[in-house]
Amino acid sequence: MPDQPNIEQTVDQGLLAAKETALESFNRLLNGDPRVISELVMHYVAPASLALLAVFIGYLVAKYLARVVSGPVCKRVDETLGKFAGRVIFYGVMLAVMGLVLQKFELHISGVASVLAAAGFAIGLAFQGTLGNFAAGVLLLVFRPFKVGDMINAAGVTGRVNEIDLFTTTLDTVDHRRIIVPNSSISGGTIENISFHKHRRVEVVVGVAYAASLDATRAALTTAAESLKPKMIEGEGRGYSVILATLADSSVQWKVRLWTATADFFLVTEQLTQAIKQELDAANIRIPFPQMDVHLHREYETEVVEPTFNRPRLRTIARQVRRDAA
Repeated sequence: MPDQPNIEQTVDQGLLAAKETALESFNRLLNGDPRVISELVMHYVAPASLALLAVFIGYLVAKYLARVVSGPVCKRVDETLGKFAGRVIFYGVMLAVMGLVLQKFELHISGVASVLAAAGFAIGLAFQGTLGNFAAGVLLLVFRPFKVGDMINAAGVTGRVNEIDLFTTTLDTVDHRRIIVPNSSISGGTIENISFHKHRRVEVVVGVAYAASLDATRAALTTAAESLKPKMIEGEGRGYSVILATLADSSVQWKVRLWTATADFFLVTEQLTQAIKQELDAANIRIPFPQMDVHLHREYETEVVEPTFNRPRLRTIARQVRRDAA
């Protein structure tokens, strides 16, 4: 069996043949051969136009098939799976169309695959981040830590999942911003699915003065919690609770906990805080500011007594020293 030419020889031969054909056509055009233009149109322009038309039609067909497949899956099964299936159908049809176009131009798939295989290593290094995002997207779709419509906190972003693509995940934040996060950043970190459970527990921490009665404080906080019964989730392990938490530096710390629907979490948190403040004011229970007592102690200074000298006596001693020296 004869040895097949290696990839580099195949590419060099193809480039050399294309170069020779282009030079020959250019020389014939300079010599005034009118058939060159018609040959160029027949051999290059017309096939290229047909190829572009085929790719455009394939694009329309891929979009239609993706919509036909993803629509029922989104309605009957799951929106996340439906959008993913639509993406797979779209890219699959486009790859098939590109393969047919290449065959129409008499470019054998095996030869093209050989050329792509030669560049595959370099492409893999250049797009290793993209390939990592693709693998992470597949893992997210297989293990399903969240789905479209869930409120999550991942990769430092909190938002509602709009779409899980092959490479990225699209989130809409609570202040209506569109954030596109790479899948590898999500799968490589901690994922908090905020809306996974139907119920959430609201907790408000409040500090009251040490002079306030414990019984009166508990009664006021209980009244505040019971005022939100229309939005409270009753049942075992639910309801509300008033807890004496700790004795802090400047106040007595209390915790008021109340279970509510996940969709009402932020609204109930605000309403419970307002009710606590109103009930404490009505009971004349003060919420103290952080304070610190500073005690100053005065230290007595030691009096320093300077020595006194007899100046006439010093002058006499000096004269005596000078006489002795002479």
